[in-house]
Amino acid sequence: QVMLVESGGGLVQAGGSLRLSCAASGRSFSRYAMGWFRQAPGKQREFVAGTSWSGDSTYYADYADSVKGRFTISRDNAQNTLYLQMSSLKAEDTAVYYCAAGLSITRRTVSTVNRYNYWGQGTQVTVSS
Repeated sequence: QVMLVESGGGLVQAGGSLRLSCAASGRSFSRYAMGWFRQAPGKQREFVAGTSWSGDSTYYADYADSVKGRFTISRDNAQNTLYLQMSSLKAEDTAVYYCAAGLSITRRTVSTVNRYNYWGQGTQVTVSS
């Protein structure tokens, strides 16, 4: 069992930056692949970024095309925390951001919503233009 709590959201002007954090409780955080997703009003939840579990011999960090070069996902296994550094924010980045944890996730499935076992409650990011 893993509990996830996001923080760091808020209101920022276009072009600004934010860093989201996702604190995980429970053991074996390093065994989980982790992802960030977002959901804007009236839209489906979509993949933002994902990273492999720490023991994966084929370490990866993947991003949606819309955020490549602007967002960076990272994890601190000692602190059981996942991060999403967001820069050059745009109005279209406005959404509720969720972190998620999953076992048996590969690079092929890291962007698939229903492959994740645990979800946080979300944190709102609003980018004003």
